[in-house]
Amino acid sequence: MSSPEPPPPSPDGDTLRSLALEDWLTVLAMAGLALITFANVLVRYFTDASFAWTEEFSVFLMIVLALVGGSAAVARDRHIRIEFFSSSGSAVRRRRLAQLGALMVAVLFTLMAALSVRLVWDDYRYGETSPGIGVPQWWYSIWFPLLTALIALRAFGLLLRISRRPPAP
Repeated sequence: MSSPEPPPPSPDGDTLRSLALEDWLTVLAMAGLALITFANVLVRYFTDASFAWTEEFSVFLMIVLALVGGSAAVARDRHIRIEFFSSSGSAVRRRRLAQLGALMVAVLFTLMAALSVRLVWDDYRYGETSPGIGVPQWWYSIWFPLLTALIALRAFGLLLRISRRPPAP
């Protein structure tokens, strides 16, 4: 029988204060989604027309919400994992798996951030416009490399916290 899983490394005071960024971005994205959706419902109800831009902004805000939520989950060590592997075995094995998981998340999102810079550059260079309202597409796509880089930084921070934590007996 394996020993109980140690608690995840709790974020330190600086990490918790910096998580306010993700928390506030989540609040703003949710508020924006609620407001534009409610406004669109009212306009459709009273005029039988709708705002063309609401779907485009809603999709953008949902993507921002998913990435910001992912960043907060990584920083709090609450991302998805397979419990069979992460909770079984010795404390050393569990720690190594946690380190490997944090490292893989960091590598994946670093690659995504680096590769998405090319996407933003192509949107800018070729003058791509959004399909709904015709604004420059890079206004939306610029946030993808920034938010994926934030997730990568959070994962590197988690890796450091796991590595600095004294090994369980």
